[in-house]
Amino acid sequence: MPLKLSLKPGEKFVLNGAVVQNGDRRGVLILQNKASVLREKDILQPEDAKSPARRIYLPVMMMYIEPAEATKFYDEFVQRMGEFMGVIRNPQVLAECVTVSRCCMQRDYYKALLGCRKLIEYEDLRMGNVPEGVPAGRDER
Repeated sequence: MPLKLSLKPGEKFVLNGAVVQNGDRRGVLILQNKASVLREKDILQPEDAKSPARRIYLPVMMMYIEPAEATKFYDEFVQRMGEFMGVIRNPQVLAECVTVSRCCMQRDYYKALLGCRKLIEYEDLRMGNVPEGVPAGRDER
């Protein structure tokens, strides 16, 4: 099933590890086969991984956009997830952590990223970083 990306002028995205930027007009890109794609808003820079959940998201993101190098990032993921799970008591959040881990073991990194976004949302709500109703990982600046 093709993936249709509607791009804003100048919007960046990662396609199979390559950073691509749209031109000065809105554009549409249709991917006919499976590819690793992340929009600019879903890309976390290492310097922005300042919270436990974001430190989980970062290696999962790297495994997704660089699957050939996944083993390089997996150990960091395991360490960060272990630290996170060691302090969480919420059963639903712990279940999401298990789901994320399972997805990583199955190399289904995109689904793992979706789970990581839920962890970030939980963390942000607990820390009072965003008002309820704001999607995970989205700053309202």
